[in-house]
Amino acid sequence: MKRRWLLCALVLLLAACVPNLSAQEKPKAQEPNADEIRFSLASLKVQVVFTEYEGDKKLKSLPYSFLVSTRTRDSKPEAKIRVGNRVPVYTGGEHGSMTYMDVGTNIDSWAECVAPGQYRVFLYLERSWVEGNVSVPVERTATGDSHASQFAQPIIRQYKAELTPILRDGQSLETSLATDPLSGRIVKLEVSISVLK
Repeated sequence: MKRRWLLCALVLLLAACVPNLSAQEKPKAQEPNADEIRFSLASLKVQVVFTEYEGDKKLKSLPYSFLVSTRTRDSKPEAKIRVGNRVPVYTGGEHGSMTYMDVGTNIDSWAECVAPGQYRVFLYLERSWVEGNVSVPVERTATGDSHASQFAQPIIRQYKAELTPILRDGQSLETSLATDPLSGRIVKLEVSISVLK
């Protein structure tokens, strides 16, 4: 009888302890602090797309893709793209001198992590293009004879922007929309990122 009473008391005691054992919290893994997140290293594929419209009509789409690593405590890697041509521009003068102007796209970029899976992308963008031309009279004197000729002077359009969107892996975002004041054409800029695993 004593043994049965002891056995019952032991069973009741164990039954009372089991919920307490399961209710105990496991120690939490320490979450990374803000600096550890900010300076965590990742490689991003960034895509920038310039799309030009005239009203609702899409005229052209110019995509640029590049890789950039996120900033760490020790380094601040940058990605730079320079694509373009040199266009002759008449500068006038006694002998009808010419100079060349760089026309194309320049992109400077770097990135940093702001939260797990979220990245701030710093973009410095400059795009210029030739659109139409204006005929400029040019006076040339070679052997003392003077004759007039025409030179097609290019019209150079420009778009510049500094942007810092915060994007998640796989996210695409239209970051800006600008209207050319002379032609009325619209330039839309879209940025997307994907994290390389």
